[in-house]
Amino acid sequence: MTATQGTTRPPNRLDDVPGWFPVLDQVLFEWCLNRQEAAGMRGDLLEVGVYMGKSAIFLGRHVQEGERYTVCDLFEGDAPDNANRAESTKSYAALTRQAFEGNYLSFHDELPRVLQGPSSLVPGEVEPGSCRFVHIDASHLYEHVYGDIEAARDALLPGGIVVLDDFRSEHTPGVAVAAWEAMLSRGLHPVCLSSQKLYGTWDDPEPVQEELLAMARGRTDCHLSLQQAAGHRLIRLKSKGMRAPDFPPSRHYADSPEAAAEALAEARAATAAAGHTHQTSQARRTLARTVALDLLPPIITRTIRRTLATRRATRT
Repeated sequence: MTATQGTTRPPNRLDDVPGWFPVLDQVLFEWCLNRQEAAGMRGDLLEVGVYMGKSAIFLGRHVQEGERYTVCDLFEGDAPDNANRAESTKSYAALTRQAFEGNYLSFHDELPRVLQGPSSLVPGEVEPGSCRFVHIDASHLYEHVYGDIEAARDALLPGGIVVLDDFRSEHTPGVAVAAWEAMLSRGLHPVCLSSQKLYGTWDDPEPVQEELLAMARGRTDCHLSLQQAAGHRLIRLKSKGMRAPDFPPSRHYADSPEAAAEALAEARAATAAAGHTHQTSQARRTLARTVALDLLPPIITRTIRRTLATRRATRT
């Protein structure tokens, strides 16, 4: 696969994909989705606004058998009005569908269903009451966000979660107005607030909030605060050195120098753990290679072989 537009090379890890998806939100996405799946909840996933695919790739790992995953974005298409066109030109000029799909297929075997066009396509393409999780990160203009929130409410199953991005960023007042308006007059209940996203539901928020509070109080890497506003309990979370959830590397990773270095380091660590420190340096190096061949995944083993062969050829 060739490098995608907008990246200098195919991504090896999720962090290599351009975009804004803080570690705290990765933890909260994972927690919300795992909670639904542990409860046996089934339903489709929807992301409105994908940029280069970072959060879409993350969500794609949670598609269960029989579920449908839909993403919607303008990509390089025409915006529906002048204001949206100006916004897209300023912030997302490098975004193309090819770039998104290339990044996504670096981590997954199949693409989600892709709707290329304005988010107003969603109500006609996503069945009402079909989704368990909806992430909205598209236009920042009030009129568009208003419609996206309405579409999310119609699309969600009972107990479903909607996530609104940029609800309090200084450069996105339209999102803030639409988000707080939905809470005050359109029945949206906040589940929690991160530094960047608002998590909400149109159902009783108390059960999910109580479980979330128990999770947050059990962590040492999460700052927690509670406030009340307009009859809503607001749970605000902030990362204190959180680590991102484990996420598998891309299909390109095994061929990268980084993978070869890590594989050799793992092999040496396995050798040391086996208690063979009394052997000669040459013997330890030989054993490290043997351990790598026996214990590491075949695709990594091939990388080690290629790396060692290259080194031998260089020396000769």
